[in-house]
Amino acid sequence: MGDSTWWTLAIAAVTGGTAVLASWVTSRGSTRAAKIQAETAARSQRAERLRESRRTAYLDLIEQTHRMGELFWEISATLRLPGSAARTTALGELRDREVAEYAKIRRCARVVELEGPASAAAAALALQKATRPFYAALSADPSGDADRRDAFDAAYGPFWAALEDFVDAAREAHQSD
Repeated sequence: MGDSTWWTLAIAAVTGGTAVLASWVTSRGSTRAAKIQAETAARSQRAERLRESRRTAYLDLIEQTHRMGELFWEISATLRLPGSAARTTALGELRDREVAEYAKIRRCARVVELEGPASAAAAALALQKATRPFYAALSADPSGDADRRDAFDAAYGPFWAALEDFVDAAREAHQSD
């Protein structure tokens, strides 16, 4: 009976040790799995926040570009009016508005540049630069009104093409996120 007790105690000790070891291994595995799951969830949340902030930046630039386009149409209409003091005053006010709107489009382009990716940032910068010919034409010597009007009207094609290029780059970047 003495050997039987020893044998029973030995089996109990091995069984107990195995249970403790199995519990420890399971606990480590569960902890590791929980850590991996938490890291995956955090990465997913960061990616979604980045995707949304990029989308917002892209939409803000597109919206500001359309506002700028509406202002350019208003300037075009004013440039077609016969020369007068009222027209000159209106063009001065429109130039001031153009400068203010440019500051907004520049800010939007900078946000896109910050949010990325590089392809969208480059397209945003090109879009911002596509507004320069309008300003140059509006700031040109008023005595050459026909040239000024022609230069202003010639800037529309590149401006809208730059917007299309930006939309394409933004779409591609947004879909690849």
